[in-house]
Amino acid sequence: MQNLFSGAGAKRRVAGSKKIIMVDPISDMLTRIRNAQAVGHPTVKFNFSKLKFNLAKIFEKEGWIESTTQTGRKTNKIIEIKLKYEKSQPKISALKRISKPGQRIYKSADQIRPVKQGYGMAVISTSQGLLTDKEARIKKAGGEVLCEIS
Repeated sequence: MQNLFSGAGAKRRVAGSKKIIMVDPISDMLTRIRNAQAVGHPTVKFNFSKLKFNLAKIFEKEGWIESTTQTGRKTNKIIEIKLKYEKSQPKISALKRISKPGQRIYKSADQIRPVKQGYGMAVISTSQGLLTDKEARIKKAGGEVLCEIS
């Protein structure tokens, strides 16, 4: 039996051999934004992906954050978000992941409802790209509900 597991313990002891696997990068992005606003940081940074960058651009376009920038090149790209505060209070009061890797949530265009009676916003991944809940209802496009913000 000892031959079956030989070397397994030695591999764990080597520095740098443990690789962290990110299961849900969107959830990580939203958590970083929530945590940064909770302690009053002006900016937040995280690794680049097209989906996260487009999600941040939607937040910027709708006025939830001040700006989104992409820095670095090739595999070292970083997204930097400048957070928005009004009278020293964070603009974002709630940021919630809806569709998760373990339970995907899909809605058709007629099932999409306003968030907080129109004071919030949902982001939906459709065949036409990432859309807000209002845009999805106008274009009659359904899809996966990624997150809600209010």
